[in-house]
Amino acid sequence: MEPTTLAAAQEIDFSLLSLFVRATLTVQIVMVGLLVMSFWSWAIIIQKHMLFRTSRKEASVFDRAFWSGEPLDELFEKIGPAPDGPSEKIFASGMLEWRRSHRSDGGLIAGAQARIDRAMDVAINREAERLNKGLSFLATTGSTAPFIGLFGTIWGIKHSFEQIAISQNTNLAVVAPGIAEALLATGIGLIAAIPAVVFYNKLNSDSEHIVGGYESFADEFATILSRQLDA
Repeated sequence: MEPTTLAAAQEIDFSLLSLFVRATLTVQIVMVGLLVMSFWSWAIIIQKHMLFRTSRKEASVFDRAFWSGEPLDELFEKIGPAPDGPSEKIFASGMLEWRRSHRSDGGLIAGAQARIDRAMDVAINREAERLNKGLSFLATTGSTAPFIGLFGTIWGIKHSFEQIAISQNTNLAVVAPGIAEALLATGIGLIAAIPAVVFYNKLNSDSEHIVGGYESFADEFATILSRQLDA
């Protein structure tokens, strides 16, 4: 490498901020968009971890209370018809429908079991939607961020070749800055995509496990009520 070319290359600032400032407006927009996607993905990841931990703790506490031997009517009176916890909401929805299915003379309205099951299914679906809210953004980020970054890279390389043609100079000092700016967009895209994909798979699995616990509880509760209906 010629001394003059080497000296010119050494004078160029290759810090991330300098690469961003020197990039074209299109590449800058791509980088900013990817950074926003990454920031929002991490916000969702942290919020979901907190939500899932709270949901597991609430389910564990309620399971102990449910299987403690306390009469179901007393447990329902204690938590009320509009509780805050997901497991309590599922239990309350079943108990409400159970009570509404009784006639004034103490008899049961026909089809009580099916209505109780549907009421708990609706409550479970609501909780599933709450747990899964935002996960689609992680999936979208994981699948699109690399291609958005690649678009920024292609656009930056195109601009670099245009500058080479204008200056009619292919020295490293002319080529390197533009290539570095272009590759930065792909790097940011990967930084946004990789955590989004990893945590989407993890959080989606955790959500399915929690919802599966709700469904198992609803089945067990429906079995208990079915015995009372048959009796």
